[in-house]
Amino acid sequence: MNDPAASTDTTHIVELTSGAYPVHIEYQWLNGDRTDAPIALFLHEGLGSIALWKDWPQMLCDRLNCRGLVYSRPGYGRSTPRRPEEKWPVEFLHRQAQSVLPALLDALQIDTRERERMWLIGHSDGSTIALLYASAFPEALAGLAILAPHVFVEPMTVEAIEKVRATYETTSFKDKLRAYHDDVNSAFYGWNDAWLNPAFLQWDIAQEISSIKRPLLVIQGYDDEYASMLQLDKIQAAVEHARLLKLTQCGHSPHRDATHAVNDAIAAFMQSHQR
Repeated sequence: MNDPAASTDTTHIVELTSGAYPVHIEYQWLNGDRTDAPIALFLHEGLGSIALWKDWPQMLCDRLNCRGLVYSRPGYGRSTPRRPEEKWPVEFLHRQAQSVLPALLDALQIDTRERERMWLIGHSDGSTIALLYASAFPEALAGLAILAPHVFVEPMTVEAIEKVRATYETTSFKDKLRAYHDDVNSAFYGWNDAWLNPAFLQWDIAQEISSIKRPLLVIQGYDDEYASMLQLDKIQAAVEHARLLKLTQCGHSPHRDATHAVNDAIAAFMQSHQR
């Protein structure tokens, strides 16, 4: 594997050439000097980036005594922005899981053995990508712990995303989000247009994820404004061995709203499934 850039303050750039055009991906290693430790790979939300995670990945990696790999997907953070004319297709999350993420692992020379010990930690869209990766490559991970996942489109999800669009276009939210992305419109409209595409209303991956073999922890808050507990019910129906954690007084970001409970749950779950 490449030298894992041990600094927790520095992000790096790697070029991927597997798509329609080359893209630069911003990535960061946490606890990179722990070369024998398993990797926890963090997959951010639909408006996220390395910077927007803030200190939670480092906090969790320290708790787990593992290395962390955090990256900004194309269109986000300091990675190559989405081209203005580019509209993300209905299968955009599949592409991230089945093409971009494996290409990143290859580019960073993360070998088969390291992937078999790797845990995926996802939030929102990142959780969906984790599920799709685990279903497409069921042996190429140790397990996954996901927060506020989406496996089908609910009316409340569309309504919440429509409200966010209005907020973005009429308030200071855009200026606040700009701090986390080189091209804030790339990040926002790539995500927002994709979810509000009428063709996306029929999107449903519940049957597809039934091929997941590895341990799966799913965490969601009862006050999540983007999705109901029907998401977790569908996941459990598809993946019977999934463990669910439903948190009170918790919204769409459990790692921020219930940090200690989330960290405790992930640590206990991973410890009970050590390979």
